[in-house]
Amino acid sequence: MAYETLIVEIEDHVCLIKLNRPDALNALNTKMLAELCDALESADRNDKVRCIIVTGSEKAFAAGADIKEMSGKSFVDVYTENLFANSSDRMMGIRKPVIAAVSGYALGGGCELAMACDFIIASDTAKFGQPEINLGVIAGMGGSQRLTRYVGKSKAMDMNLTGRFMDAAEAERAGLVSRVVPAKKLMDEARGAAEKIAEKSLISTKAAKEAVNRSYEVTLSEGLRFERRLFHSLFATADQKEGMSAFLEKREAQFRDK
Repeated sequence: MAYETLIVEIEDHVCLIKLNRPDALNALNTKMLAELCDALESADRNDKVRCIIVTGSEKAFAAGADIKEMSGKSFVDVYTENLFANSSDRMMGIRKPVIAAVSGYALGGGCELAMACDFIIASDTAKFGQPEINLGVIAGMGGSQRLTRYVGKSKAMDMNLTGRFMDAAEAERAGLVSRVVPAKKLMDEARGAAEKIAEKSLISTKAAKEAVNRSYEVTLSEGLRFERRLFHSLFATADQKEGMSAFLEKREAQFRDK
């Protein structure tokens, strides 16, 4: 399927989704969010795809939501259309692993989009921020909720109240990003991680994603119980038998997602 605001490529079980509004620094407008959700859901349904990468340009992953599109809206407009709710819900429904490969600016909605992915690999030029406070509003796609869970109250409050940016080094120290690499090596690093994930049992990677995400929503005892149930359930799969047999036989496992 052709998209107006995205470039989508599938190679070796990895789907690469590139945000492509260069004139607007990949600002997230209604069209781009709808196409992004469609592309993610299409990759999630595609049996050839085992991992997804979302990226932008070298200058900007996404510099925020499209202010021109939003500026004229009233409370009734945004409340009635429940602005951003549909796209957020659809992104949360993706079951396959999703990596954000971030270079340049990831601000406002761009930072929130990166956080909606399963983990972030950043270039050393990346800058993260929630500067909505400068526009007389606050974050609306998770910038107060996910950011607090990822970096703690103090840093999240600082970023949401002052609008300051966090560079890649600080983001790695704070736990917002998984790893930082030179800008020229960003896509090689992201693709290497995606290919490593794609080698695993898709049943297991989906279960691992679900278990980790559940940890943010329940108590520790409930989370441990949920984790155990998923762990036990994987013993009903052929991939568990293959994985453990391969380990004992000192060979590479050949997973079949069964």
